[in-house]
Amino acid sequence: MRLYLDNCCLQRPLDDQTQPRIRVETEALFAILATVQAGEHVLLGSEALEYEISRIPDQTRRDDTMAILGIAIERLLLTEEIEALALRFEESGLRGMDALHLAFASSAKADYFCTSDDKLFHKARTLTALPCKVSTLLNLVPEVTK
Repeated sequence: MRLYLDNCCLQRPLDDQTQPRIRVETEALFAILATVQAGEHVLLGSEALEYEISRIPDQTRRDDTMAILGIAIERLLLTEEIEALALRFEESGLRGMDALHLAFASSAKADYFCTSDDKLFHKARTLTALPCKVSTLLNLVPEVTK
């Protein structure tokens, strides 16, 4: 399976682990990444993820997030097709970077686009004819660990 995890997923282990939801989502992320490291699935990286991570003010958090992204098997480059698709997603109500991440995942024919952002998850699920399934970390675990 081809997986695209957005920036909020990649940063989940760096969030406040005293909150139960965050802790459980962190464990879910680790389970997903373990399947990638075992060669069972492909993690997709992108220029958009790298750009967004580069803007994290805290150097340690930035480095740790880049290390997580470092296990990505493929690095997706921005194309005119992806830009046009992102604009269509923005017109549907997604915010700029969210639209861009979903456009990267869609263009790369990812099986799953995963986010831990509730608003993005609900909005993206309303879009029709997406080539990838929109998921949360918790919903993705059973799919990748079958």
